[in-house]
Amino acid sequence: MTRHRRARTLAATATAAAGLLLAACATDQAEDGASDPAAADAGDDMADMEEADADGADETDRTDGEQTASESELAVDVDSSGDPYADAKGAADHVTHGARTLAGGVVAAAGFDGDVDSTSAEIRAGLTQLLQEHVYLAGFAVDAAYDVGPDSAEFGLAADALDENSVALADTVGSVAGEEHREAFLSLWRDHIGFFVDYAIAEAEGDEDAKQQARADLEGYTGDAGAFFEDITGGELPAGAVADSLRGHIDTLTEAIDGLAAGDADAFDALKGAADHVVAGAEVLAGGIAAASDADGDPDSQASQFRAGLTAALQEHVYLAGLAVKTAYAQGPDSPAFEAAVGTLDRNSVELADGIGQVAGEEQREAFLGLWRDHIDFFVDYAVATAGDDEQGRTRAVAELAGYTGDAGAFFEDVTGGELPADAVAESLRGHISTLAGAIDSLDAALS
Repeated sequence: MTRHRRARTLAATATAAAGLLLAACATDQAEDGASDPAAADAGDDMADMEEADADGADETDRTDGEQTASESELAVDVDSSGDPYADAKGAADHVTHGARTLAGGVVAAAGFDGDVDSTSAEIRAGLTQLLQEHVYLAGFAVDAAYDVGPDSAEFGLAADALDENSVALADTVGSVAGEEHREAFLSLWRDHIGFFVDYAIAEAEGDEDAKQQARADLEGYTGDAGAFFEDITGGELPAGAVADSLRGHIDTLTEAIDGLAAGDADAFDALKGAADHVVAGAEVLAGGIAAASDADGDPDSQASQFRAGLTAALQEHVYLAGLAVKTAYAQGPDSPAFEAAVGTLDRNSVELADGIGQVAGEEQREAFLGLWRDHIDFFVDYAVATAGDDEQGRTRAVAELAGYTGDAGAFFEDVTGGELPADAVAESLRGHISTLAGAIDSLDAALS
């Protein structure tokens, strides 16, 4: 696809995304009897952008000497490596670090029991991050294999990011169980990923015998992994209970793989379901590991629960946003798959707002949801401008995002009674802009 065709496609994508997000907003607003003129204006702006591009308009058709400083300098530096999967992972890593800071302020303001910085809370949040990320990176890899082929450079990059996650998981296990167990876990974990790859290939080729063999291999893995965790925790995690949880991981992830192979619009919800399952599994694993290692703190305290929940929700935001953009490129902005991807992303936004509302009340929930949806719209604007080589549009979108950081900072300072200073929150959110915009740049470059 040429750059100009991709620019028109992404402009249409932005318009479709805005419409879908506005439809989701309208559902909530119908209950409140309210409207959102700002969101409507954003949708109109993107529609205008699509029309201008379709007519062949090019706002960047000028000499370098005519470009103003405001057009050439972004309000926030964008960090892009050219590898969309590594950059998406970097953007996810940034928000999980931010979750720790946000959780600390909210927990202190709400008077929750426990300590977000305890070893037990760290174990639970770390396992939550890595296991959820495993599912989403696996989904990225399968999507790349089906879209551009398992021998493609894109699939290789996705597989590298997935293996980096595997190594990080093994490092976590090794930090509490020793180097020998780290190596044993890494071997087991990589094997089970290989079995999922076998399953995905068999599903794509319609090879039922190979699918059943892959399922049998995965079933054997559940027993081996169950025995492993029972051993390293001294019985705190019974082998049978671990194996049962892993069977749920297999069932939910193979369901998502089936959906991706079939081009099913429900595949994104299925992938989110697989991610939700391992987040619940992280809670169980963290409890056993914390008990076996005599870690300080309580992995089930309110503080630990809130930090883990915020970690999962923020990381998921990054990966679902990436999948939505990727789907728009691969299948088009009018496809049922893209509509479903945007719907799944908005479900995540609502879940984040629900978490805020539980501690700050319904009014603050609605305020947060409005802010959060606005910042997603600004990222869409940035993606449109990037695909169209529109430096003015990029600068404008980053300026809007920079403005959002101040609004969000003030929001969190208010709801936490000053436990989270506005400037500190805004600075962390600038890192979110830098890393996620960088992932968008890398995706644009990879598909150009």
